[in-house]
Formats: sequence, structure tokens, C-alpha cells
Amino acid sequence: MAAKRDYYSVLGVKRGASEEEIKKAYRRLAMQYHPDRNPDKKDAEERFKEVNEAYAVLSDKKKRQEYDTFGHTGFHRRYTKEDIFRGFDIGEIFKDFGFGTEDIFSTLFGGGRRSSGRAGFKDYFNPYEQSGYSDFFGATQGKYAAPRKGADLIYDLSVTLEEVASETSKQIAFRKEGGELTKVNVKIPPGISTGKKLRIPGRGLRGETGGQSGDLYIRITVKDHPVLKREGSDLYVDKEIQFTQAALGSTIEVPTLEGVRKVKVPPGTQSHSKIRLKGYGLPHFQGKGKGDLYARIIVKIPKKLDKRQRSLLTELVKEGI
Repeated sequence: MAAKRDYYSVLGVKRGASEEEIKKAYRRLAMQYHPDRNPDKKDAEERFKEVNEAYAVLSDKKKRQEYDTFGHTGFHRRYTKEDIFRGFDIGEIFKDFGFGTEDIFSTLFGGGRRSSGRAGFKDYFNPYEQSGYSDFFGATQGKYAAPRKGADLIYDLSVTLEEVASETSKQIAFRKEGGELTKVNVKIPPGISTGKKLRIPGRGLRGETGGQSGDLYIRITVKDHPVLKREGSDLYVDKEIQFTQAALGSTIEVPTLEGVRKVKVPPGTQSHSKIRLKGYGLPHFQGKGKGDLYARIIVKIPKKLDKRQRSLLTELVKEGI
């Protein structure tokens, strides 16, 4: 059934399909599985229902946007079958097909009413019948709707590498139902990485008919650092030194998240070798300890030499260096 299948898959289109592509796919499938063409075929009838539900959502800009945002499961937490088909003009869709809408409504709504013109789902749905009501799939439901959990929300939050290095608290603000401005304090766990989500229960949209509120998910993006590069819990920085510093050894300054540190470069250090600063990386996410910082040594070769420098290097060549 449609509640278990992705609507794009039902219509056989890609997620980024245009409105025209969606409509074309729907018309083809609706013609193929129309009850007039498939009398007494239960599978075709179910497929016809499935195709109509998918099109009712994907042909509506607002519903499609929410479907893409919250996914199939999240969407169905917000929309009942009645919501899905409200405003869906089946009579208009089939007016050029050469079929009567009476058979369509009989198939979709379990008996329906005769129609000769434009018709929407709202004209065929009465939630206050004494004996309950029939939804799109003919399932009898009670007079009172069951509590439904509110939809989850996703908030994109960017943090700096410095903020990831220690537990940080940030306040975010976003609008909920009716433009209500909501402020929430969010604790950023040390060592968190891009793509991780933090769940704050009950701070999503309000539930319906007494249902609990949805959750708020904070989706983290860690900004690039201007100097340091991250690989897991370790940090890397390139540090240029002169040929003579590499050959004779020297002391250099290396930037870290805790400030500049002086580091000794051993004599004979080769270009692209790494010097490890233990414990100067990021905290291990949800673990103990910290990663390391690696200073990658880049031996700088001068592009131009004056006469004296060239003479000195020539002498070194004679010495086998």
C-alpha cells in the first residue's frame, strides 16, 4: 500500500522531477489502472488508489515540500488521509479521459456519489457520520481522531572548531506554529563533527488531539578553520621552514586551538615529515581523551639567489651536500 512506499517510487519519477513529469507519469499510470479498464481486478484497484494518493501529495507544492522535508514517515505523522486529498480535484483530472467520475469515486471512496462536474475530496468526506466514516482505503475509523505526535523540526547550526574543542552552549531561535518565536539553549558536545544531529525531545511542532509534541533535531556543521585541518580527532597544520632550519635544526612556532606553541625541529628534518604535539587535537566525541596535532614541515626552497648565496651553495655542493 502507498503508506509503505515512497511516493516518487510509486509514480516512477526521480525526486527532483518537474511538475509536468509528475503529471505525465500520473496520467499514464491512472489510465493503466483505471477501474473501467480493470473490472473486478483487486490488484489494479489497489494500485489505482496508491497512484492517486502519491499524485495528491506530489502535485501540491506545499504538501510536496513538507514530504521532501520530513520524509515519508514524518509526513504521515502530520497528514491524515483526509488532509492528503483535501482540494485534490479528481473530476478535473479525469475530464479528458473519457471515463465517468462515478466509477472513480466508487472505487476510491467505497460507494461515492454521482458527479457531473468539478469535485474535490472535501465533497465526499463526512467525518461526523453516526457509524464512523470511510477513508480513502475504505477503512472504517472512529468518530474521534486518535492523538497524533507533532512533526519533528530540523535546525541547521554552524559551529567553529574552537567551539568543538570544549563543551559550548549556544542559544538558537526559530519560529513555530503561527509565527511563534521559540528560543532554545543547545549544548554542543566536545568533539562533535559535521552531519551529527542532536535531539531535543518535545521541542518540535505541537501534536494533534492531545498527542505529544515532536522533537527538535539540531544538525551540526563545523566551519573550516583558516589554518588547522581536521581529520577525526586529530588536527593538522602546514609549517614552512627554511632549508637551513631543516638542516641545522631550529625552534618554530606552531598554532594550536590553545594558542601558539614553540616546537623544536630536529637537525636533518625532511620536507613533509610530521612533528606530533600530543593531546593538542580535539576531544574524542563521546569518549575520553583528545587527539593530537601534527605540524607538517614544508622545507621552503628559495626561488631566487643572490650572487653570494649562489656561491655559498656551490661550495656546499663541492662538499657533497
